[in-house]
Amino acid sequence: MLTRAALALVWLLRLLPLPLLAAIGNGFGRLLYLFGRTRRRVCLINLERCLPQLSPDARSALARRHFQAFARTFLERAILWWGSPARIKRLVRIEGMQYFEAERGKPLILLAPHFVGLDMGAARLMQEFDIVSIYSRQKNKVFDAVLYAGRMRFGRVTLLSRQQGVRPALRAMQAGRPFYYLPDMDYGQRDTIFVPFFGVEAATITGVSRLARLAGARVLPCITRMLPGGAGYEVRFLPAWENFPGTSIEADTRRMNAFIEEQVRQMPEQYLWVHKRFKTRPPGEPPWY
Repeated sequence: MLTRAALALVWLLRLLPLPLLAAIGNGFGRLLYLFGRTRRRVCLINLERCLPQLSPDARSALARRHFQAFARTFLERAILWWGSPARIKRLVRIEGMQYFEAERGKPLILLAPHFVGLDMGAARLMQEFDIVSIYSRQKNKVFDAVLYAGRMRFGRVTLLSRQQGVRPALRAMQAGRPFYYLPDMDYGQRDTIFVPFFGVEAATITGVSRLARLAGARVLPCITRMLPGGAGYEVRFLPAWENFPGTSIEADTRRMNAFIEEQVRQMPEQYLWVHKRFKTRPPGEPPWY
């Protein structure tokens, strides 16, 4: 019942202009930081390990900004799930489309790191072309149903579970459908290797390298940025990677993490620091969280 009431409130928020909705989201984020003890702790541990050059006060300030950005994107999903396609087109602009057009029709991996606005970026791209992506089921069945329906609104979208393996993604890419891939979370030990991320050994899935090798796919970075002041979002394509895949799966995965780290440094408050990115540790190393 509580979930339904919360979703009803979010549904009503779709009627608000984005600047006002952004202001409400910022306030909600401040409350989440104050009362979300568990995720606040995860966020601060991640920042301490990844950005040790910052002072404790600077890391706390960054964590507060992250919670505001995270809360904003949650509330602004009201537009994503129930707003008109025309409104989403107005609020999310696409930059670098020429890089996509240069690769259109080829097996293609859209590398989409976990910035808070990535669902906005995906919804906007779905209005331009058909894609395939990964979907993680939520424990709350009501929220899961709404989330799934929201992601299936536009185009001919195929959502895969990680348990389905790589074959469906391979078939989709070989049929010319880009794979919107989010490979920068801690999924446990399966199909992972330890490579540095912000100087920390991080369990990282090797899927980008393996899929590029199996499908002969190009890797096209796709970064979604939340714009300041309730100005909307920007999803930006960057040039496809050259000389990829490289000499080894490990080298490829190191390159991917280094690229994501570079992007995070440009807008650190928007990266998903509340995720337990370093939950899986090398043998013999104690847990962090």
